[in-house]
Amino acid sequence: METTTSGRNPRARSTRFARIDWEKVLLGVAAPVLAVLFAGLVTAIVLLISGKNPVLAISDIFSYDVKPDSTVYILNRGTIYYMAGLAVAIGFRMNLFNIGVEGQYRMGAFFAAYVGGTLHLPGALRIIVIIVVAVLVGATWAGIVGVLKVTRGVNEVISSIMLNFIATSGIIAFLLQPGRLAANNPGSNDVTTAVLPTSAHFFTFSSYGGPIWGFIVIAALMGVAFHLVLSRTRFGFDLRTTGQSDGAAQASGVNVKKMIVTAMLISGGMAGLIGVPELLHESFSYGLTFPQGWGFIGISVALLGRNNPVGIALASLLWASLDRAGGQLTFDGFDTEIVGIIQGTIVVSVVVAYEVVRRYGLKRQQQKVGRELAAQSGTASPQQKEAAA
Repeated sequence: METTTSGRNPRARSTRFARIDWEKVLLGVAAPVLAVLFAGLVTAIVLLISGKNPVLAISDIFSYDVKPDSTVYILNRGTIYYMAGLAVAIGFRMNLFNIGVEGQYRMGAFFAAYVGGTLHLPGALRIIVIIVVAVLVGATWAGIVGVLKVTRGVNEVISSIMLNFIATSGIIAFLLQPGRLAANNPGSNDVTTAVLPTSAHFFTFSSYGGPIWGFIVIAALMGVAFHLVLSRTRFGFDLRTTGQSDGAAQASGVNVKKMIVTAMLISGGMAGLIGVPELLHESFSYGLTFPQGWGFIGISVALLGRNNPVGIALASLLWASLDRAGGQLTFDGFDTEIVGIIQGTIVVSVVVAYEVVRRYGLKRQQQKVGRELAAQSGTASPQQKEAAA
């Protein structure tokens, strides 16, 4: 048998390459591409109606985003969006709509900032404690949703929305008591937790456009772990099976209630990390002005990335680039809402595009099966002819 010097058969590699269903790959790429193009078309129409030049808007977006400082901003902000997308996607894979990621990351960031600013520990150990606290708090906050669902049948959307409000109000209540949990921020009207010392700052990568957050490495590892756990482990198989059919999972011996709680714990733990890059790289404390809305952006990113770690990465960079371009568009006289229109249209159109592509793929699959059945029987029945047509 012909082999290479490494002992591998080149024919085997070519066979594996030939086995790839390129039509399926193209259909998977077509959905997000169609969504982005449709969003661009709708945005252009809105701009024309409002008397603005859509060509100038597109030019601003692409020209501004390639500048070195813009690239650094996109990578740093994309890191946060990526982790938010993964946290939402783990719930989606389980057929759970964890809309409570917003409250989970804020609770995680707040308690991590408080504990990190209170304890006197060496720099590296303090960072580890901050990360662990953020994960545990986020998981605990999401675990409440899972327990309510399996014990009382409370829909996860309703309970997580309520917990978002509780988290927001609770954090404000704590921050407005400086003598107990927070301290006034000198020179500002903001009230924050104690500022983290320099030793607790996370490492960065130097670049021409500015420092790139080292947490991008953590985010990448999270994406790899997400893929390996869901596609290569029994737990991932059980999780996906439960998400597709509770009955089928239970019939195969899966404890559905345990899987629901576990999935919410993992989703919440990942959500707890969302605010940590901002805490360890930018703000170094948690205050009333700590960024909000990242949990809801994670829902959009997960939908656009189709719950796939690579797709979520691309969607995160796209979302961050649109955020960055918003400032330049405003400077050139465009309304500040134009970026929101683009992002909102992408989310709506991606759902439509995925459904159109899914139906087209299903039809193609039916035609293929019809042709194979006709070839095996030698004579095609009217139903097979209709399927193959």
